[in-house]
Amino acid sequence: MPDAIALSSETCEELLRSGVVGRIVFSTPHGLQVFPVNYSVVDRAVVIRVSPYGPLGVHGQDAKAAFEIDQFDHGYQHGWSVVAHGRLTAVRDPEEYARIESIWRPRPWATGVSRNLWLKLPWSELTGRRLGRGWDLRSELVTRRGTPTDHIPQQRSSR
Repeated sequence: MPDAIALSSETCEELLRSGVVGRIVFSTPHGLQVFPVNYSVVDRAVVIRVSPYGPLGVHGQDAKAAFEIDQFDHGYQHGWSVVAHGRLTAVRDPEEYARIESIWRPRPWATGVSRNLWLKLPWSELTGRRLGRGWDLRSELVTRRGTPTDHIPQQRSSR
């Protein structure tokens, strides 16, 4: 069985900044909720866009939350996980919106509802661990943060 090894805060932050999709966990009157979300990291906060009428919009504001990203390879039995803990707050300041957009605008993939409420999770704690030794955590990322235009799909030619 592989060893569990704590990651440095610098490595945790680097991995968090390199990702695109993670899971947000927060409490509602109906219990804990977990949602996959696209995200951005600006300064020392995870930023997401949500519907103001969905569970995150209704119950997430000012809620304690955790945000998790991970990468695992079952065949080699190695992987890593990073978790940010903090309190979700709504982004309301126009200058803060501009700063977020200048760094990386979170882009939800799902269609159907307006996701015009931006929430941020400034982390009070950032922890992580890896399983196994002798491999590069960053080289095996399935999704990576790219340039702002990387999200535009290439058109396929029809034959």
